[in-house]
Amino acid sequence: MRQRLHASGARGFVVGLSGGIDSAVVARLAQLAAPGHVLAIILPCHSDPQDARDAMVVANHFSLMTVRIDLGASYDALVADVQAVLSALPDQMRAAAPADPLRGRVPLANIKPRLRMTTLYFIANSLNFLVAGTGNKSELSIGYFTKYGDGGVDILPLANLVKSEVRALARELNVPQAIIDRTPTAGLWLGQTDESEMGFTYADLERYLEDGAQSLAPALAMKIERLVRASEHKRHLPPSPPA
Repeated sequence: MRQRLHASGARGFVVGLSGGIDSAVVARLAQLAAPGHVLAIILPCHSDPQDARDAMVVANHFSLMTVRIDLGASYDALVADVQAVLSALPDQMRAAAPADPLRGRVPLANIKPRLRMTTLYFIANSLNFLVAGTGNKSELSIGYFTKYGDGGVDILPLANLVKSEVRALARELNVPQAIIDRTPTAGLWLGQTDESEMGFTYADLERYLEDGAQSLAPALAMKIERLVRASEHKRHLPPSPPA
């Protein structure tokens, strides 16, 4: 992280502090890499109030400089505008509503991480800081992040660590135990959890990544492989014509 700061000429890091273990670990690593030059930003957007409380537990524990920006009103205004435009399009252009209600809410839910990243980049650019992302190897491998949302960052310190390794690092860094034990959630809607949305556990995914498809039931391995293939575009720059 220090090397990246030096190479880019940046002065420090901004981190979106969600209240979860990944952002807590990244915030602490950023603090160790750039003492006195880290800003933790709490960005509620019709979120569970417990998220912000847990984020403050981390901020207070590590004495992080913290600001809070409520994006709820911005989200509401943008959703109203885009839904009005969408409803005015010709019927043949609008896709049929997804049969799966979960998929139906994803386009709206994805606005939240994209608004958050817009906010993080405004502050980072204003301060000549970098945006430190919080994605880990488990999530990145299956595309469990929002393209140009939480996936749009300058550096991914946890990209080579699966979830259990993040927990081990959190213990090493003295992250509060309540944060380590917290149920992982992306905070896309109330009651949302990572594992319920993925359809399998982090432990299952870790077995697949470390031991291969043969370590899981065939149906589960196929499900994970479909997610890996379908999310390939998220892990690369947009395609361009051959030179």
